[in-house]
Amino acid sequence: MESRTYQLLEFSKVLNLFAKYCVSEPGAERVRAIRPFAEHKDLLSELELLRQWLAWRGENRFRVGNFLSLDGLFLFLERPSGVLDLDALWALYDVLGTAKEAQEQMQDADEERFPRLLELSSFVWPQKTWAALKRCLGRDGNIRDEASPELFSVRQEIRSIHNRCYKKVRTYLEDEGLSHFLQDDYVTISSDRYVVPLKSNAKGRIRGIIHDYSQTGETCYCEPLFLVELNNQLQDLKQEEREAERQVLAFLTGLVRQEFTGLDDMYEFLLTCDVLTAKADFAAEYDARPVEIENNAPMNLMQVRHPLLMSTGDAVPIDLALREGQRALVVSGGNAGGKTVCLKTLGLAALMALCGLPVSAAEGSSVPAWSKIVVILGDEQSIESSLSTFTAQINHISKAFSAIDERTLVIMDEFGAGTDPSQGAALAQAVVDSILDRDAWLGVATHFPALKAYALSKQGVRAASVLFDPNSKKPLYQLAYDQVGASQALDVAREHGLPEEILDRAQQYLLLDGSDTSKTLERLNALAVERSEELTALNKERRKLQEKRSRFSERFEREKKALIDGLQKQSQQILRDWQASKMSHKEARKKLAQMRQELAESSSAKTAAQPAKKSDVLEWADITPGMVLVYAGWGKTGKVQELDERKKLVKIDMGGVAVWVKLKELSLAQAKAKSQSMHSGASSSAKVDRPASLSLDLRGKRADAAIAELMKYIDGAVLSGYTRVEVIHGRGTGALRREVHEFLRTFPPVQSYSLAPEDMGGDGMTIVELN
Repeated sequence: MESRTYQLLEFSKVLNLFAKYCVSEPGAERVRAIRPFAEHKDLLSELELLRQWLAWRGENRFRVGNFLSLDGLFLFLERPSGVLDLDALWALYDVLGTAKEAQEQMQDADEERFPRLLELSSFVWPQKTWAALKRCLGRDGNIRDEASPELFSVRQEIRSIHNRCYKKVRTYLEDEGLSHFLQDDYVTISSDRYVVPLKSNAKGRIRGIIHDYSQTGETCYCEPLFLVELNNQLQDLKQEEREAERQVLAFLTGLVRQEFTGLDDMYEFLLTCDVLTAKADFAAEYDARPVEIENNAPMNLMQVRHPLLMSTGDAVPIDLALREGQRALVVSGGNAGGKTVCLKTLGLAALMALCGLPVSAAEGSSVPAWSKIVVILGDEQSIESSLSTFTAQINHISKAFSAIDERTLVIMDEFGAGTDPSQGAALAQAVVDSILDRDAWLGVATHFPALKAYALSKQGVRAASVLFDPNSKKPLYQLAYDQVGASQALDVAREHGLPEEILDRAQQYLLLDGSDTSKTLERLNALAVERSEELTALNKERRKLQEKRSRFSERFEREKKALIDGLQKQSQQILRDWQASKMSHKEARKKLAQMRQELAESSSAKTAAQPAKKSDVLEWADITPGMVLVYAGWGKTGKVQELDERKKLVKIDMGGVAVWVKLKELSLAQAKAKSQSMHSGASSSAKVDRPASLSLDLRGKRADAAIAELMKYIDGAVLSGYTRVEVIHGRGTGALRREVHEFLRTFPPVQSYSLAPEDMGGDGMTIVELN
C-alpha cells in the first residue's frame, strides 16, 4: 500500500491515539509500526485474538504491568564475548517478573472460550534464567552474597575488616582523647579506603595520609597509619569481590544466551499484551469494536465515526453502506457538508479494519476483505513537479490503475476537477466505469451533475447526499441514500461573507443559464431530513422496547429463583421438623403434597394469564391417544395415553413418568417449540433446580454421603413433580442397598419402593414411587 494512503488518511495520528494507551515505550513503538496484514488468514487470526481479549479483559480487568525495553539487551547478546552488566540483568529480571504474572493470569482463562489467549501465553518459560536471576539478584539491585561461594566468602572477610577498622579507630580516639576533633562519625570511606573525618585545624593531631577535603574545606579525610595495612587488605578483597561478581554476571549471561529463544518469546508475549491492552482501552474510550472482514462480506459500516473527530467532540455517526451487487458510493451535496469527511471516514475505517484495529462503528458492521486502498484526495498540485490539481489526479490514478483489482478500495474526492466541467465529468464517469469493470470498490465525492445522474442510473452504483437543515442551511453531517444533493455554492458563499450584490448577479446568471435546480434539490433534501428524523425516532423507540423487555426478563428470572428458593427452604424445613419429631409422617406428606399443588396451580394461573393463540387452544374433542402435548406445569412434552371423559383429565407419559393433568394445563407441541425459542434462557436456568435424570447412581459412595445425596435428589424430584425415580446402588455386599432401603422406609416423600425387575438391574436398583 502506498505511503501517501497513510498520509492522506492521517493514519499516523490515529496510531498515536492507540500508542498513548500502551504501558511501555516498546509497546508504543510496536503500535506506531502497525500496518495491514499481508495474509487474510493472519488478519482473521488477529481479529479473533482481539475479540477474545476484549471478552476476557471485560471479566477480569487485566492490565499488563509496565516493563522496560529489551531491544538493546538482545542486540548486545549478539556479541559472543559480551557480558551483561548488573543493570541489564536487573532490567531483564524485572521484565520476567511482569511476564510471569501476566502468563499465570492468562493460563487461568477458560480453554473453551479463550483458546487464543491460552495459545498466546503457552510459550516455553525460561526457567533456568528466571530461577538464577531470582537467586542471585537482591531487592536492592545488587548481587546477593549467596550468588556464589566465592562471593559469599570474600564479602564475609570485607565485613570483618570493616568491624576491625571501626574498633581500632574507636579505641585509638578514646585512648588519645581526640574524639572532640572529629567532624562526623568515627570512620567513613574515601577512595574505597577507611578514613577519619577530622576538622581541618586538627589534621596534625593524627599521623596519617590526607586523602581529600570537603567542599567547604572544614573537614579533611585522614587515613591513620595504623589503618594502612588493613586498607591494603581491603583493596585486595575488593578486587576479589569484583572478580567474583564478574563470574556471577558471566554465568547469568551464559544462561540468558542458552534460553534466548524463550526470552525472545516472553518479550514478544509482553509486547503483544501491551498492544492488545492499547486496543482494548481505545475500544472502551472510543466505543470501538472489531468489524467482520470476509471476501463476500458487504460494505456495511453502521454508525461509524472518525476517531480524530471523536477526540475533539465533533464526530457525527454516519452509515456507510452498499446493497448487494453494489460496489460504488457516489456522495454529492453542498460544500462544507461533510463529503470529504465521509470518504476519509470510509478509508480510515477500512484501513483500521485491515490492520486488525477496533473501529468506532456499531455492532454487526462489516467490510469486504480488501488488500489495498488507493486514495486521491484534496488539492495535490505541485509547483516543483509542474503538476496542476487535475494533472496530479491523473498522474496518481495512472500509476495505481494497473494494480487495481477486486480486493481494492478506491477513494476519489472531486476527481476531474480543475478542468472543463463537461470533460472532467465525462472523464470521471469513464474512470468509475473502468474501475467497476475490474470489480473494485469505490467511494466518490462529486459536484458534477452528470456524475450525480450517473450514480442514480448506473447498475452497481449507489447515490447518497449530505444533508442540510432546510431552514438554517447548516450542514447536518448526515447521509441520505438513493438521492443526489445540490452543491449550494451560493449559500456557502453567503455564509462566508461574500457581498450580496455578487450573489444576486450569480443567481441571475443561473436563471439565464437554465441550470438552477436548487428548488427541486432543496425539496428532496427536506424530505430526506424528515425521513432521517423519523428513522431516528423509530430506532430510539425500538431501543426503549428492547430495554423494557430485558428488564421484564430479568425480573421474571429473579422472581422465579426466589420462588424456587422459597419452596426448597419450606420443603427442607418440613423434613427437618419431621426428623425432629415435630410433626407426624402423615402431616409431612400432606404439607409436601399441598406445596406441589400450589406450585402447579400457580404455574397454571400464569400460563392461563398469557394470551394464547386460537390455534394453540385445545378442545376436548381434539385430543386423541398418541398425541404429543405440552404440560405447562412441568414445561415438558408428553404423549397422551388415556382420557378420563367424566373428570376431563388426560394421562400423559413424559419420559417414563405418567401423570393425570387437567385439559387447561395442556397445549400443542408447536407452542412449546415457540416458547423454547423465545425463552431459552429461562428454560436453561430452570434445569438447575430439578434432577438431571430420573435415575441416581450411588455406586462407589460411602453410606453417609450416599444418603445425603439421595435426600437432596428426592427433594428436587418432589419439587419438580416427579412421581417415580430409580436409585442405582449396585449388588456388592448389599450394605449400601440396606442403608438406602432403611432411609426410604422412613422418608416422608416416599410412597413405596421395590427392587427393579431383573432385566432392569434386579437387586442392584430400587424403583421409588413418590407422593
